[in-house]
Amino acid sequence: MECRTAPPEPAAATPRPPLVRELLLVAGLFLLYKFGRTLTSGHTAEAFRDADRVWEWERALRLPGEGAVQSALLHGDTLVHLANVYYATVHFPATAAFLVWLYLRRPAHYVWARRALAAVTAAALLLHLAFPLAPPRMLEAAGLVDTGQVYGPTVYSAVPATDSLANQFAAMPSLHFGWALMVAVGLIAATRSRWRVLWLLHPLVTLLVIVGTANHYWLDALVAGGLLGIALAVIRVPRRTATTARRQVGLTPVEEPALVGAGR
Repeated sequence: MECRTAPPEPAAATPRPPLVRELLLVAGLFLLYKFGRTLTSGHTAEAFRDADRVWEWERALRLPGEGAVQSALLHGDTLVHLANVYYATVHFPATAAFLVWLYLRRPAHYVWARRALAAVTAAALLLHLAFPLAPPRMLEAAGLVDTGQVYGPTVYSAVPATDSLANQFAAMPSLHFGWALMVAVGLIAATRSRWRVLWLLHPLVTLLVIVGTANHYWLDALVAGGLLGIALAVIRVPRRTATTARRQVGLTPVEEPALVGAGR
């Protein structure tokens, strides 16, 4: 009688973190960040002094003027309006959709991305507290248009001192750009599509929007990118496996290898 070896047991798939815990954690981090940003809302004089410094640093570094991007947007009301809509509506939904998709489809990458986003956001909060900064739309030397107020829509009050929903003196670093870059990096790392590099269009468009609408300086984006780079150097990305590739082409693997580095 022939004796056959039993097939190996499938390796345990990476478990999803408890949903309620994750919702509470993400909501708590967001509320902490929103509260922390308000701590610098009254530092108006310091924020404008720092804005003058940033403007001088950019000229010393020979960075292109923010006005060049804004001039391109102002060629038509439709284009600048779309830029304002993008600034006001894409930031949070895109990041939330990114985290939800990772949570459902790539749990190990979700944990990695959540940690990286939390690290960048915490670092940004500390920098907001240490370096309050008025955006270029408020800086007279920049000569830029506040496109949100002129063309709409805008997420900010026309008078920063009365704005109870946002701290307008927390321009550096730009979390619009930092989060957008993390979304692109995360999707490139978690997928196998030959077109996945196109996700970089999201941070690229975000960069042009935040600069063209005069909500951020170039340096705000560069600092955000630097902080994310440090976070990603410390927080290890999970290893992509053959499982991911099989799922992309609709094949069912015999054995499901667990992703490496999926610690909670």
